[in-house]
Amino acid sequence: MSLQELKAIAEKANARKAAKKRRLCVCSGASCLSINAEGVLAGLRKHVADRNLAAEVEVIPSGCMGACNQGPLVLVQPESTIYQKVTPENLTAIVDEHLAKNQPVQSMLLFAGTSQEPTLDSRQSDFFRKQVKVVLENCGVINPEDIEDYISVGGYQALRKAVSTMSREDVIAEMKQSGLRGRGGAGYPTGLKWETVYKYVGDEKYVICNGDEGDPGAFMDRSVLEGDPHRVLEGMAIAAYAVGATKGYLYVRGEYPLAIKRLEIAIKQAKKLGILGANLFESGVAFDVEIRIGAGAFVCGEETALIASVEGKRGLPSPRPPYPAERGLWGKPTLINNVETYANVPPIIDRGGEWYSEMGMPKAAGTKVFALSGKINNTGLIEVPIGITLREVLFDIGGGIQGGGKFKAAQTGGPSGGCIPEQHLDTKMDYAALQAVGTIMGSGGLIVMDEHSCMPDVARFFTEFCMEESCGKCIPCRVGTKQMHGMLTKICTGRGTMRDLELLEELAPMVKEASLCGLGQSAPNPLLSTLRYFRDEYLAHIQEKRCPAGVCKIASSAASEGSPKEVA
Repeated sequence: MSLQELKAIAEKANARKAAKKRRLCVCSGASCLSINAEGVLAGLRKHVADRNLAAEVEVIPSGCMGACNQGPLVLVQPESTIYQKVTPENLTAIVDEHLAKNQPVQSMLLFAGTSQEPTLDSRQSDFFRKQVKVVLENCGVINPEDIEDYISVGGYQALRKAVSTMSREDVIAEMKQSGLRGRGGAGYPTGLKWETVYKYVGDEKYVICNGDEGDPGAFMDRSVLEGDPHRVLEGMAIAAYAVGATKGYLYVRGEYPLAIKRLEIAIKQAKKLGILGANLFESGVAFDVEIRIGAGAFVCGEETALIASVEGKRGLPSPRPPYPAERGLWGKPTLINNVETYANVPPIIDRGGEWYSEMGMPKAAGTKVFALSGKINNTGLIEVPIGITLREVLFDIGGGIQGGGKFKAAQTGGPSGGCIPEQHLDTKMDYAALQAVGTIMGSGGLIVMDEHSCMPDVARFFTEFCMEESCGKCIPCRVGTKQMHGMLTKICTGRGTMRDLELLEELAPMVKEASLCGLGQSAPNPLLSTLRYFRDEYLAHIQEKRCPAGVCKIASSAASEGSPKEVA
């Protein structure tokens, strides 16, 4: 593949699109597919053909558009009009009114019938207005199974630029200037990580993409892989060039069959065009990539456990150092970043590290993708500048609490994170600010709770998750999470005592400090944060034998076990 050939493909694809008056993108992410987006896609194509509109209207499948609970979604370009809850039965109006008569169907516009005001240009809606799309800029507007569509929007230009006009040191310097931090949860500076791998000498080096997204309520990486797989491949190839690797592995959890399918298609297409292979853009640089499918073990999201799994071993973490940068896959220097991190790379190389660093916060540049779920009106996928407040995310973008309920807490960081209470709604979504209130950014899961959520029960849920997902290699995690879960169960069923609470407060820091890997080290976080902000709920369960939220089933025998003083 040469520069001239890449330009020719882009020109051909753009000419094809320019020949059409409109392009209809049907959200074909996993969420919309689960509610018959395939039927909508087929129905639209048939209606367009039946009305002799095929010469001027193109209908394509696309990735996630973000407003997941309003799907299936159909985007009409160039108007940027999104229709919601489209079915094979009601799509006729879109074709007959909007396409044929240029009269948008007001009753089907995105957010029609909700508290938000629907708009003809969806970008002007409250849901999208404060978002900044970098990682998700192609999701929902291109066909993820068509490499030419990706190339038409500038795809693989950054890779060509890197291998043809930049040295490895130049690429790393650009990444360092960007201020991008790893989006997998730890937030380690990406450029520094790349530089470390680059400096280690080895006859072979590897790059790995961590797509083992396992946090409850998280679907950020899945959506990127489903909606823009070539973007991730391009980011990996640039990273491989920068650190001196020639081989890459995409580690994707087996519960993501659509993501795996689209990655397989993307790899096959890229190899066919010569974009992946032995001579990238006639530079002499080689890079090839394979997919490895995980079996669903949460612990394999940890770097050393993931490496063991790729090698065909049981996914167990190993003590560090040595770190993967020095001795990783098959004992060779290895770079590991997650899906979102790699998806940020092409625009940084294409537009410059300085451009990226101007977004977000001084010590945490760029944007962050979040998956909104729970008791919030607008659940779905969003991308916002780092530093936006939690209040803006939940009430401006998310539309507030379902049913006009009262906000109680937001869980960030999944099982590794903590809960943010109402008094900290104005906390900035920034690594340092979130850590100060007892939680973490994590990979981007954001679960919203209202007054009907019981915080001890929330802590029990996440502790149970960690207990079941523990690999069992180290005693603090294997035994400690089980003990914490047992005491939380006693409290939630009205059998807990103040001694149980004391033991929890003693045990949680020990598990945190003594566990081998990040799973055990972070497992106590939900417990510790709920104790910090909602201790009164624990006391109500223990001393008064009642659940203030009305969630826990406290046996009548427990409720009659003496006075609060005796129980204490």
